[in-house]
Amino acid sequence: MKRISLLGSTGSIGVNTLDVIERSPDRFEVCGLSAGSNLDLFVRQVRKFKPRVVSIFDRSKAATLKEMLAGQDVEVHLGEEGAVKVATWPESNLVVSGIVGSAGLVPTLAAIRAGKNVALANKETLVIAGELMLEAAGDNVAIIPIDSEHSAIFQALNGEKREQIKRIILTASGGPFRTFTREQMEHVTVKQALKHPNWSMGSKITIDSATMMNKGLEYIEAKWLFGQNVQVDIIVHAQSIIHSMIEFVDTSIMAQMGIPDMRVPIAYALSYPDRLETELPSLDLAKMSQLTFEAPDFEKFPCPRLAIDAIEAGQTMPAVLNAANEVAVQAFLDELISFKDIAETIRMAMHNHKSRPVTCLEDVLEADRWAREEARKLITVVH
Repeated sequence: MKRISLLGSTGSIGVNTLDVIERSPDRFEVCGLSAGSNLDLFVRQVRKFKPRVVSIFDRSKAATLKEMLAGQDVEVHLGEEGAVKVATWPESNLVVSGIVGSAGLVPTLAAIRAGKNVALANKETLVIAGELMLEAAGDNVAIIPIDSEHSAIFQALNGEKREQIKRIILTASGGPFRTFTREQMEHVTVKQALKHPNWSMGSKITIDSATMMNKGLEYIEAKWLFGQNVQVDIIVHAQSIIHSMIEFVDTSIMAQMGIPDMRVPIAYALSYPDRLETELPSLDLAKMSQLTFEAPDFEKFPCPRLAIDAIEAGQTMPAVLNAANEVAVQAFLDELISFKDIAETIRMAMHNHKSRPVTCLEDVLEADRWAREEARKLITVVH
């Protein structure tokens, strides 16, 4: 029996995780849930799964939450401290980190420091504090990736020697604007950007997919998970059937394939090192007309190149990249800036930042704070 604390239970990762758990009640027990602000859904989840501890980030909803959970045998906590409480709950032995963005860093790092194995969907935690995360994990805590790309690499490495990797090949769908001309890119709308051709995801990661920043963040994440010296290449694979590949030193390539459904990598992360039987449809290769591959266009989509520059610069630069991206994406969703202004805001924030070594969590949090303030200033000028 795996006893699970789930961070970000009302987001797309959280909802899919609870779907997987509900189908295997003999294998999983929910000990703790944390959410952001979706109170109605959160209360339904708490009543159904009966965790011992819960937390909501939005403190303004505290009184309503406690009133709605009256009579339930559950501890209620609030804010970031509450998420940490859920992440470090003594009875849990696996923490699923599904909080979107840098807000997931502190509770996820707390879980690792408390000796909890982590199923990681929050790529931003490794992007902004990879060194701190790996130092805290050491040899005693497992970090199991949920991102479909990193899950694919993790699975392809099963039984293989990491020193025999020649390169990692991260596949990218290309998002909704893969075939757009540069002229069309000038007039992208929020509605268009939120319509991903293959995946159903939250708004922030969907915009990241449209700008291809998600692939840049995954590039950085892959470096931390599988080795700083490993070559990582990005290739556009529009069908999202091959989730990523590894080329070994003998030029053999190992690929992981499957339907584009996040419940597949979630189920693998929850059941690892076993596999969990699911009711999902099998991939029907006979119905696939073709699998295509093409090089990414970093001129049309500059965000992945910015991410590569950030990890090469190291120190606090990845934290600045991530924070500026989060602010710029929200500004685009709020229709304050254009689609192309997202990358330009990030580029300028990185240009204006004086990178510093990361020696502790406070270094990362300060860089994050600085970058958000800087990005907002840049957006004000544009707007």
